[in-house]
Amino acid sequence: MLDAIYNKKIMEFAGNIPRLERLAEPQASSKKHSKLCGSTVEVDLVMEDGKVVDYGHAVNACALGQAASSVVARHIIGSDGNELRLLRDEMRAMLMDKGNPPQGKWDDLQYLEPVRDYPARHTSTLLVFDAVVDAIDQIEQSGQSGQSESGQ
Repeated sequence: MLDAIYNKKIMEFAGNIPRLERLAEPQASSKKHSKLCGSTVEVDLVMEDGKVVDYGHAVNACALGQAASSVVARHIIGSDGNELRLLRDEMRAMLMDKGNPPQGKWDDLQYLEPVRDYPARHTSTLLVFDAVVDAIDQIEQSGQSGQSESGQ
């Protein structure tokens, strides 16, 4: 039953999304869209010394996409690219391969675990993770991650 995925915690996260402002000067932006439900998430990132130092996003998504975006926005500052790639992979495994939910500072994502039984909802739930990793890839490929080669 769909009530299982729209639990109280999901609705709390969806109703309280931090950092809902786009950045004026991001190093990279990424927009991801679910054709099935029409959800869209667009993220802006700034990295320094290989870690996220600023983040903004626009979320036009269902409650699941909003909840995932909310949790990411709460904890992304200070995270590095490898951590965020692993997080995306853990979320994908949790939903599609019955993997365990992320732990540590990301443990609030456990409340999205019931979504695994609704494959049509996976894409909207994963939008923010795919967008964040895409933005990180853009920054790293451009050499702007803030890791100075000249030692500055």
